[in-house]
Amino acid sequence: MALIAPRTPPGTMELLPSKQIAFQRMLDTIRRGFERFGFLQIETPVFETVDVLLTKSGGETEKQIYFVQSTGALEQAKRPDIALRFDLTVPTARYVAEHEHDLSFPFRRYQIQRVYRGERAQKGRYREFYQCDIDVIGKDSLSIVYDAEMPAVIYTVFRDLAQVGIDVGPFQINLSNRKILRGFLEGLGLSEGEAQAAVLREIDKLPKVGVDAVRATLTGEQALPAETADAILAFVSIDGTTDEMLAKAKDLGGTSALAHEGLGELTQVVAGLRALGVPDSHFRVNFSITRGLDYYTGTVYETFLTDFPQMGSVCSGGRYDNLASQYTKSKLPGVGISIGATRLFYVLDQAGLVKDQTSTIDVLVTQFAPELLPDYLALAGELRTAGLNVEVHLEPAKIAKQMKYADRAGIPVVLMMGPDEAAAGTVTVKRLASGEQAAVARADLAGHLLAAFGRTR
Repeated sequence: MALIAPRTPPGTMELLPSKQIAFQRMLDTIRRGFERFGFLQIETPVFETVDVLLTKSGGETEKQIYFVQSTGALEQAKRPDIALRFDLTVPTARYVAEHEHDLSFPFRRYQIQRVYRGERAQKGRYREFYQCDIDVIGKDSLSIVYDAEMPAVIYTVFRDLAQVGIDVGPFQINLSNRKILRGFLEGLGLSEGEAQAAVLREIDKLPKVGVDAVRATLTGEQALPAETADAILAFVSIDGTTDEMLAKAKDLGGTSALAHEGLGELTQVVAGLRALGVPDSHFRVNFSITRGLDYYTGTVYETFLTDFPQMGSVCSGGRYDNLASQYTKSKLPGVGISIGATRLFYVLDQAGLVKDQTSTIDVLVTQFAPELLPDYLALAGELRTAGLNVEVHLEPAKIAKQMKYADRAGIPVVLMMGPDEAAAGTVTVKRLASGEQAAVARADLAGHLLAAFGRTR
């Protein structure tokens, strides 16, 4: 029988252990950051019913969905009634609507799970990838102060990633408020909802296609007068310090009540960010940030790595008026933000900014004398009880081969105990990185190793 060539499915990320450990530490750092701000973890099924999943989607979204079909249903030619989730927002909306009467509001949730999209597989873009989301969802209303908390969480998480060997380098959180630009558009005579939405979607493409391409679309496909298109592009190009930009926008916003409402909210968000300790160097007001999704209604965010502008936003989100309007009559406004962890990790790793991690195993107990195997197993048990991660080399082999195994596996410390050490009640501890070794009393071994790793019982 011909062998099947082993190959990773396209559009997925599969890592060797040293990189997988690094990726897991990245997720753990994100999780700790979320929990530090008081968010509670939830998980939802990897698939949802089709009627729930496609409620807020259009034709393009449906083209990217992986439908799930059992063999029995396939044989009966039945249309699939469940599909893999393509983001975590729709499942969260369904979750909150379904469990509304059992939750405490404002509901602070985080979710770190895989999502699936049937996109064309290419470097850095995946069909299966991790999203790390946080949302605060209110009942009937939600204070604008929560909008300041979101980027403060991201600042904390990105800052802390360097401590686990993942240095994102300098980064900046861009923020705006869709009401400002919508109010400005009203002043230009663009008050109809779909017309505004179309302009906002084009503005969102600015970083990818550039000013000339957006202007061509606005004056061509959108049929806007040239002076109107130029006024819009001039507004979203306002630059300066945060306070200067807010002042300029106030002057250009005219008499639009909506624009002034958005400016008032954005001013509160900026004040909240500063109060939360986020330095001005790590955030900026950017009126070209609109987010292409129409359900955002107020504050919007996009985060960029200064050294990797070509990567685009690595963390984005915003405020929405009603998360679950398709599933409940209750009004559930919220604000949320999401990190695309898989893509972020890929880009940083390709740039050499992810340090390979040593094994999660602290110690290898070698098998120096096969007849002492019961003693090796007992020794490993003692060390595990003390809080160390321990592997026992269960196959008899030359000690040099066992050392080579530990070195290749990234295990930093090797223990050796032959008949003489066993009789003397000692264990030889060898650090592979330095080659140093020393005899340690077995009774003191756990404490010695914990101190070497900077831990306590």
